[in-house]
Amino acid sequence: MSTSGHIDQAAAFLRERVPAPPDLAIVLGSGLGGFADALQDPVTVKSHDIPHYPRSTVEGHKGELVFGTLGTKRILAVRGRVHYYESGSLDTVLFPVRILAALGTRTLVITNAAGGVNRTFVPGDLMVLSDQLNLTGMGLPATAPKERGTADYYDPVLRKLALSTAERLGLRVVAGSYAGVKGPSYETTAEVEMVHRLGGDAVGMSTVMETAMAVALGMSVLGISCITNKATGTSPAKLDHAEVTEVANRVKEHFSLLLREIILSI
Repeated sequence: MSTSGHIDQAAAFLRERVPAPPDLAIVLGSGLGGFADALQDPVTVKSHDIPHYPRSTVEGHKGELVFGTLGTKRILAVRGRVHYYESGSLDTVLFPVRILAALGTRTLVITNAAGGVNRTFVPGDLMVLSDQLNLTGMGLPATAPKERGTADYYDPVLRKLALSTAERLGLRVVAGSYAGVKGPSYETTAEVEMVHRLGGDAVGMSTVMETAMAVALGMSVLGISCITNKATGTSPAKLDHAEVTEVANRVKEHFSLLLREIILSI
């Protein structure tokens, strides 16, 4: 179980290696870690060197924190998240977000790879998260700050900026609600239909608890999903993780361009 002491030790370790607190942090999802390569003057810290930091075991999640700059912005990129199904521990999932807050992060961009539930979405689409459905059956632990009363987990100003930036760049970007499940199994056809009827446009195995914690800690959050496949029942194709990383790799240039231009405009 993570304690405030563990958070303090991890944050102190990182402060010794980073020249200044980050202006913005970004969590990079499956296959999307390449964005960190665009940062200037990078300082890379392996997650296994950070006291108490959880280990990522999923392909496409490298397991490191990269500090660097983009224009005048100081950026911390988390390259490799830990999913609930890897550890069975919500404290472990939330540990990186709590470290970001301890380092003074006020703006968080959280990304993921997701299955498209909305029938109009196609693999390769980027979706700006307008809302979320927490289908994990979990809430924040008692040790978390009380959540702020808000109708918007995903900051409306940042959402508007992301959509206008995509339009300016001529990139296909959609908007929708993300449904988060525990995983690790892909959803059945009936489960995908349930998500659809509940208003979900995409489904994945991360993000919802991280976003809830970030908001509780006072951060402004922008969420972006890479739609890597059509969810079960919306396509005859069989799903596997290789498809997820292949599609993410295919759209990484558009994804990185969009992220870069959004961050420079914040």
